[in-house]
Amino acid sequence: MADLIINIIYVLIAVAVIVFLDFKYFRYDFFKRLTANIIVVLVFAAFYYLFLVNL
Repeated sequence: MADLIINIIYVLIAVAVIVFLDFKYFRYDFFKRLTANIIVVLVFAAFYYLFLVNL
């Protein structure tokens, strides 16, 4: 049960970071926004597999 809660919180933090970056910095530039979103998802996935997969 704790693993599920940690995963849900992790996904919510990732979504919050993506939405914040979209509205704060990349509101009107589609390709920069898309690139930043892909990079953020890849970074969050890398941290997940490095640190949280073995919980």
